[in-house]
Amino acid sequence: MRRLFTVALVAASFAVPTTALAQNPYTDTIKAQLALIKNPVMRTAEKVPEDLYAFKPVPEVRSVGQLIAHIADGNFGLCAAATGMKPPMSGVEKSTQGNGKAALQKALAASFEFCEAGLAAMDDKKGAEILKFILGTARQAPEAAGQPRLGVLAFNNSHVNEHYGNLVTYMRLKGIVPPSSEPTK
Repeated sequence: MRRLFTVALVAASFAVPTTALAQNPYTDTIKAQLALIKNPVMRTAEKVPEDLYAFKPVPEVRSVGQLIAHIADGNFGLCAAATGMKPPMSGVEKSTQGNGKAALQKALAASFEFCEAGLAAMDDKKGAEILKFILGTARQAPEAAGQPRLGVLAFNNSHVNEHYGNLVTYMRLKGIVPPSSEPTK
């Protein structure tokens, strides 16, 4: 697992300008990956009309609004676990039900700001510290295998990407061009 993580970080580092990698190449790569996914997710939350926030392609899956809330919860939970910082909120998916688009956009923005603040205080040395953490559950556990802090943050980026893919499908079903597919200006 650690070898796979290292290979992924090294491969991703080629997408970041060399000057950005001078002191903390692994941390800077995780920061760059978060920045890459933040923009289309935030633009999706803005672009999708409020009446479609309740849209589900089938009853068994999350709605657009629930996915946005789930991404916020993931950002708060995973970034808190990786950085040791206390998140300003939690349980967004449960607490924002019925509160509408504006509340979800605010929570989503706060979750990205929280992760960015944690990454701003991170460097490669701290990022290499091993946590007892179960990937996929956003919780620390004594019986868990060790994960580097940056590994948990990389997992968060993957989680956001995964659910952005869900949102892309939902938008396509409703005839909305996803932000990542819009023509460049």
